[in-house]
Amino acid sequence: MSTEASGEGKRIFVTGGASGFGRAIAERWARAGYRVCVGDIHDERLAETLAALRNLGATAHSLRCDVTKEADLEAAATWLEEHWGGVDIVVNNAGVAIGGGITDISIEDWRWIIDINLLGVVRGCRVFTPLFRKHSGGRFVNVSSMAGLIHPPMMSAYNATKAAVVAISETLSVELARDKIAVSVVCPSFFRTNLTETMRAGNPDIAAVTNKLVNKAARGADEIADLTFKGVQRGDFHILTHPDGKAAWMLKRFAPFSVYAAAITKNTRRMMGKDPPR
Repeated sequence: MSTEASGEGKRIFVTGGASGFGRAIAERWARAGYRVCVGDIHDERLAETLAALRNLGATAHSLRCDVTKEADLEAAATWLEEHWGGVDIVVNNAGVAIGGGITDISIEDWRWIIDINLLGVVRGCRVFTPLFRKHSGGRFVNVSSMAGLIHPPMMSAYNATKAAVVAISETLSVELARDKIAVSVVCPSFFRTNLTETMRAGNPDIAAVTNKLVNKAARGADEIADLTFKGVQRGDFHILTHPDGKAAWMLKRFAPFSVYAAAITKNTRRMMGKDPPR
């Protein structure tokens, strides 16, 4: 296996690591020489991913891990400590999506997405911070989205959770710096992955548009994983994988809000072929 010296013998744990972006992350770090542990709730996909990682020549392990259960993350931390002597990078990747207007999304669905997208990251950071402190450092890689930086209509629940992941990451990057614990937050735009498999949508038009944008995106999960790897190697805090997303974020930061709102409304209309539903 071709490895990169910086990764030889190091250890990474990836939640939601059995498919999609999580699997791409696991495979990219495996190719760099890391020992890779993946956690997920899908047993069959875990077995497939574990076999793929070992075929790459990696030392790999899989764990059933539901990020809505802190005990599962604690069990992962215990396994890593007992078998690999700790962990160097924790990727809080597990996530889901919801589309629809504010009256389309039930409170139950808000609780569902918050428990996974937001509290899943919180649990991962809470559980692994003591382990990083014990071993004098480490890095969290928290997977957000461009929806965490710019907030298009009809995605309020998803936007809110991903914005919260950015906020948590910014907070921890300062709070944990003295413990030599670094933080990166990944904010991709649409790319080809399996996120829409579990997507809930209160509006069929939003579901159709999201599926189209994901399935026909120019970039796939492997390319985004490679850009993420390079960003982590550089020590980037924000890892922005799409130039158009970065441009939209710059517009939001520096232009009057009315200009930004007009631009994002126009872009949403272009994607949907009409005004966003009400």
